[in-house]
Amino acid sequence: MTFEDSIKRLDEIVKAMEEDKLSLDDALDLYKEGVELSVECKKSLEEARLQVKNLSEGENKE
Repeated sequence: MTFEDSIKRLDEIVKAMEEDKLSLDDALDLYKEGVELSVECKKSLEEARLQVKNLSEGENKE
C-alpha cells in the first residue's frame, strides 16, 4: 500500500468512526487498523526525511 493509499484509508476510517454507527467490535477493528496504518505512515515519512537529509548533505559536500 502506498503512502497516499494509507492516508486515504485513514481518512475513511476516521469518517466511519465519526458516524457513530459501528458496533464496538467494528470500531475496535477499525481503530487497530488505523493505528497500524499510522505507524506505517510515520515510518514512510521518516524514511523520506532521511533520504532528503542524505541528498542535501551530499550536495553540500560537492
